[in-house]
Amino acid sequence: MPAPPDRPETPVTTRLTCVVVVPVKPPALGKSRLVRLTDEQRRELAEAFALDTVAAARAAAGVEAVLVVTDDFRLAGALRGEDVEVMPDGVSEDLNETLVQAAAEVVRRWPGAVPVALCADLPGLLPDELAAVLAEAASEVAAGRAAFVRDRAGIGTTLYAAPAGTFAPSFGFDSAAAHVRGGATEIGSTAASVRADVDDLADLGAALAAGVGPHTTRASGRRATPEG
Repeated sequence: MPAPPDRPETPVTTRLTCVVVVPVKPPALGKSRLVRLTDEQRRELAEAFALDTVAAARAAAGVEAVLVVTDDFRLAGALRGEDVEVMPDGVSEDLNETLVQAAAEVVRRWPGAVPVALCADLPGLLPDELAAVLAEAASEVAAGRAAFVRDRAGIGTTLYAAPAGTFAPSFGFDSAAAHVRGGATEIGSTAASVRADVDDLADLGAALAAGVGPHTTRASGRRATPEG
């Protein structure tokens, strides 16, 4: 019997893993648009949002590590106990420069991983939805392109990923349009929990109605009647 013909080897594809970078403002600066709440209520909610966001990111498939950038020492201590990497924010007045520095740290500590910037105010973030978005982002990055997720309002950005050498986020006013102008591909249009950032009380109400993580649930339950 003649030998069977050699079969061509099936190419092995390796899916890129991601390191999710979460910038967190110091307590005194966080969530200033949650008006009619006390400073302590705003601080508690901002911390709860960040903790729930980080927990969901840690649970998402394809995430090699979560790196939080913050000068909030209390939060940093809590996160280190949750197997989360933390680095100080050397340029807290410039979010985009903060993220560029964090992306450089990702390159140094996790060579080959995709740096992904993720907003810290996604208390209803679902790990499965984030994992699907990260898979999209990794595909874009593998092709040499940047990618971003537009927020629910359609103006801002909740997630940005790019090859390490061209990592140039444009968070700030009208950031979605800025990322489009910069050539980034929009992804995650149906990933509701990845788009649902919380900036004001209306956003918070919508997030609570859709479902949030345990930290935000507790912080919202402790929230007293707003001032005024």
